[in-house]
Amino acid sequence: MSTATTTKDTTLMGAFPTKKGFAFRTWAPNAKSVTLTGDFCDWNKKKHKMKAEDGGNWFIEIPKAKNGEKYQFLIETESGEILEKADAYARRIENSVGNSIIYEDNFDWKDDNFEIQDWNSLVIYELHIGTFNVKGKQKLGTFKSAVDKLPHLQDLGINCIEVLPLNEFAGDFSWGYNPAHPYAIEEAYGHPDDFKMFVKKAHEHGMAVILDVVYNHFGPSDLDLWRYDGWNENEGGGIYFYNDWRANTPWGDTRPDYGRQEVRDYIFNNVMMWLEEYRCDGLRFDAVSYIRNVKGWENEGDNLKEGYELLQRINYEAKQRFPKKIMIAEDTDLKEYITNSTNYENGMGFGAQWDINFAHDVRSVLLEQEDSRRNLGSIAAAISREPSGDAFKRIIFTESHDEVANGQARITSEVSENAEDVNNYFSKKLSVLATILTMTSAGIPMIFQGKELLEDKWFCDQDPIDWKRKKKFSGIFNVHRDLIKLRANHAGLSKGLLGRNTEIIHYNDANKVIAYLRWFDDKAVDGVVVILNFSNEDFTDYDLRMPCDGDWELEFNSNWKGYDKEFGDFEVSNIAVGDNCQTCINLPAYTGLIFVKK
Repeated sequence: MSTATTTKDTTLMGAFPTKKGFAFRTWAPNAKSVTLTGDFCDWNKKKHKMKAEDGGNWFIEIPKAKNGEKYQFLIETESGEILEKADAYARRIENSVGNSIIYEDNFDWKDDNFEIQDWNSLVIYELHIGTFNVKGKQKLGTFKSAVDKLPHLQDLGINCIEVLPLNEFAGDFSWGYNPAHPYAIEEAYGHPDDFKMFVKKAHEHGMAVILDVVYNHFGPSDLDLWRYDGWNENEGGGIYFYNDWRANTPWGDTRPDYGRQEVRDYIFNNVMMWLEEYRCDGLRFDAVSYIRNVKGWENEGDNLKEGYELLQRINYEAKQRFPKKIMIAEDTDLKEYITNSTNYENGMGFGAQWDINFAHDVRSVLLEQEDSRRNLGSIAAAISREPSGDAFKRIIFTESHDEVANGQARITSEVSENAEDVNNYFSKKLSVLATILTMTSAGIPMIFQGKELLEDKWFCDQDPIDWKRKKKFSGIFNVHRDLIKLRANHAGLSKGLLGRNTEIIHYNDANKVIAYLRWFDDKAVDGVVVILNFSNEDFTDYDLRMPCDGDWELEFNSNWKGYDKEFGDFEVSNIAVGDNCQTCINLPAYTGLIFVKK
């Protein structure tokens, strides 16, 4: 059902079913008149005059209107100009410059009662529908083609998918961060029901679905919201946008006017649509700093108080209605108030936030050309951060759509002399170290599509994943699968990786070796020790002090030749630690070892 919300006290907007047919409502407070036209009247431009309502809304009921028919609003401005506008609340649209399409929600979810796992056991896979799985002669991936690769993600051990934005955008190729029609699904990817089927199938494979959403700006192109009813000030965008200095963003002067109740409701109800109608298990909010601040991360302070309060309202209500779903912010520097409760020190109320500095710290070490210049302090900082006193309130990663584009590439290509030739020792070794850090540090880990296939170069919305790489680099896939299953404690041996506790137990900047302990309840019972060598030197009988005595079993060795023929045969074994907790181990070059307490 095409509605603004399912709550009874909110006015239905857009096209929605009635007992007689369909009704239509749009907000155009400065319009002189509004007329509805469409398939149901052979596009007669005079027949269906809409009735003015309180609050600047216009309404009409059309008994003959049917699901799937196209329509438009003809908005007459005060000057007499007729604006042909798509429905701001349209659930479907022909394309970014096309007509609105009536969409009635009849999707059968059947027995889908899926609930997202506890956040400390999540492993997220970020994907882009348009490039994730492009089949045959298709130019773009679709929801249907993405479903075909869900078994791959399940085999990998993924239990949560994060999808780049799906709002209808200009053209067919885009990352999705230019939403032209916030309520409509990108038609090039499929029908709204196709996305619902993707979510349902992901749930059947044991995977939650998180969706990226963009509310810091709209468009800026193919934007029917722009001067929707003809009114504007200062060359601004009209009723949906700020019409002064607050409109400016790095992506255009199209920041929504968070000070208008109707715009706040427009965004709030959009959030609830994804959580209710599409049953998304969470949302990731793009560039939150530009909702709370005009200049975003370029300027401290929060001079968009109404934007801040809107996010508080969204997160408070989402927590009340969907306490298990996760709301994620992309901001900067893990500011505590982003994930503090709305009831505590005026917090914004997000469940977690992207730890962008984790990516920057780890990549700065791995991409350094000389071992002697690798800064272990950056690694120590990356594994130790705890926003709002809880490490699982951060999403950690070394690659995302941003980190592998915008002048940057995947780690495999960054460390290679040739960006397209990543089948080499350094690309594989250092890329695997990145994954080890991501999967063993306290936080919610995320990998970007194709990392498990040793993908090269950078992310581009017209460069699809090469699935032939799965066979070619099967060992690298197995590395990621083994690490993910350890991270999620599939075998019941690595519970410590689900815990919030981290202690650095060894730090040797000369040798570029660091070791840390992760534990859940008791380090002597469920402790997990991670040892990382960031140098190209094999160490024999390397001195190390373990956190407690007893037997420690080697559960993972990234240098295992079974993962790749270029890796070594340097023997590493289980260790028995006496009362003094001192031991010696063999430690291969550019390698991560994971020991569990027996």
